[in-house]
Amino acid sequence: MKTSRRSAVDAFIVMDVVQAAQEAEAAGRHIIHMEVGQPGSGASASAQAALTDVLATQSLGYTVALGLPALREGIAQLYSDWYGITLDPQRVIVTAGSSGAFLLAFTALFDAGARVGLSEPGYPSYRQILKALDLVPVGVPTHDAAGHRMTPDDLPSDLDGLIVASPANPTGTILDKDAMAALITACADRDAAFISDEIYHGLHFDTPATSALEISDDVYVINSFSKYFSMTGWRIGWMVVPPEHVRTVERLAQNMFICASHAAQVAALGALSCRAEPEEKRSAYAESRALLLEGLPKAGFARIAPPDGAFYIYADVSHLTDDSRALAADMLEHAGVAVTPGLDFDPVRGHHTLRFSYAADPDDIREGLARITKFMQARTDT
Repeated sequence: MKTSRRSAVDAFIVMDVVQAAQEAEAAGRHIIHMEVGQPGSGASASAQAALTDVLATQSLGYTVALGLPALREGIAQLYSDWYGITLDPQRVIVTAGSSGAFLLAFTALFDAGARVGLSEPGYPSYRQILKALDLVPVGVPTHDAAGHRMTPDDLPSDLDGLIVASPANPTGTILDKDAMAALITACADRDAAFISDEIYHGLHFDTPATSALEISDDVYVINSFSKYFSMTGWRIGWMVVPPEHVRTVERLAQNMFICASHAAQVAALGALSCRAEPEEKRSAYAESRALLLEGLPKAGFARIAPPDGAFYIYADVSHLTDDSRALAADMLEHAGVAVTPGLDFDPVRGHHTLRFSYAADPDDIREGLARITKFMQARTDT
C-alpha cells in the first residue's frame, strides 16, 4: 500500500534522543535528561486534586469542541492577570495540546501551497506539520549577533503567514513589544496571517514576554499548559483567535478532535487556581540557567547567548565538530547525558549546534554539568 507524499516528514530528532536515553536507562544506566523540554516535576497538587474530585462524582465524556466554559473563562482571566487584557472567553478554544492548535491554525488560515515563514533555528514541528498539510515552510534565518531576533527586514515579500515564538525554542529569545509589533505590522502590510506561539510565557528571567494580543486582535495566539504549568503529558492547550474565526476553527475542531480530553481540561482548570507552584518552578529554572551559563563555558561550550526565557541554552559547537548529532550521541554514550543536536531546529546550520535543556531539577543539572565537563576533558586529552 502506498503512502502519501505529504507523509514524508522528517523525524523529530529529540524524540529519537529520548528513545535512546530510555533504552540506556532500561539497560541499567543513569541518564541525565537535558534533551527534552519537559519540566522535571509534574502537574501541581491543585490540578491533580481537581481531577480526583471530579472522578469521584462524575463520569467524563465529550465536552463541547471549544472546551469547558469554565476553563475558557479561566484562561481569559489569565490574560487579565498577566497582561492586563480584557479577553472575551468566547475567543478561547481549548485544544489537544499546542500541537492540536497548530493543526487547527494552519488548516483554518492557509490553502495548499501557501508559504508560511518560520525562524531558523526554530521549533521543528512547525515545519513538519506545514509539510504534512501541503503548505510550504519558509525558513527565515536568525543570527547570534542579533540575539536571534527576527525583524521585518528578514522577511520574504511573498509570505502568506508567519509563525513566531517568544520566548523561542531553542534560543530562549524574547521579542520586546516594539519588535513584536513591527512583525505584526509587516504581516498586516503583506496581508499575511500572524501566529504567535506563546507556550513559554511565564518562563522569563527578567522582563515578561509580550503577548501578541497586547498589540492586535487580528492574530492567532497559541499556548499550552505543558511548560509553565508542567503538564506535558496531559496534552492540553489553547488558542485565541479573532472573533470572526471562532466558528471556522470550531467546525474544524469538531471534525478533527471532537474535543480535548475532558480529564485534562478538568486538571487544567485546577492548575489555574494555583500560581505558587509554577512560580517556585520558575525559580528553580533560574537557578539551573545560572548553573549552565557558568558551567558550560568552563566545559568548552563558550559560544552561547544567555536566554531571556524558556529553559534552553543553544550553543554553537562549530569549533568542536561539524556533526552535532554524532557529538550528542557520544555524550549520551560516554557521559550519560542526553542533549539535542541542532539539526532538529535548523536543517541548514544545525550540524554546528546543540541545545541544552535545563528543565530538570537543579541537582540533575549540577550532575549533568560534572559529567559533561569530564567528558569534554577526556575528549580534549585524546
